[in-house]
Amino acid sequence: MDDIVKQAMAKWPNVPDCFGWLGLDGRGDWYLRDDAAQAAGAFTSGAQGAKGSRLQHEKLIDFIQRNYAVDADGCWYFQNGPQRVYVELQHTPWVWRVSSSGEVASHSGLPTQVSASYLDEAGHLYLATPLGMGLVHTADMENAAAMVEAGHWAPEDVSQATLESRFGFLRSPSARLKTT
Repeated sequence: MDDIVKQAMAKWPNVPDCFGWLGLDGRGDWYLRDDAAQAAGAFTSGAQGAKGSRLQHEKLIDFIQRNYAVDADGCWYFQNGPQRVYVELQHTPWVWRVSSSGEVASHSGLPTQVSASYLDEAGHLYLATPLGMGLVHTADMENAAAMVEAGHWAPEDVSQATLESRFGFLRSPSARLKTT
């Protein structure tokens, strides 16, 4: 976490959390979800405009990714100064990039090691790592398939419906907020 963020948290400790305004899609892209996007539906609904606007400003994306973390309940957030901005996840908290040599890094560029692999009923490949659970980026499925074919990874079956409870993350912190 950036030092400036830690300083802001110490200076203003009681800033309310923010829900529904930031999303991470299955390709590792960040989306800003303004009032209109939120009114159009849930981030994962597929409704016209619900996903929001894809962030393209590199320095903002880098700032978000450096300050991306998880709370004790498995809700992922971006610490924006003194305010936690909870993230709506299309699939998982991480999107993995797999190189042709089999090296794995997160959508934010963090290298990691694979401890297990999983395949769901829709053919999505997930990797468990010390950083957490993530979806393999669609552009890297050929590299991932080579890792499976070479026997480095042996995907177990998993149901999309059980991913959150099994791997300890929550796709929609704002949905949890509405049910409590």
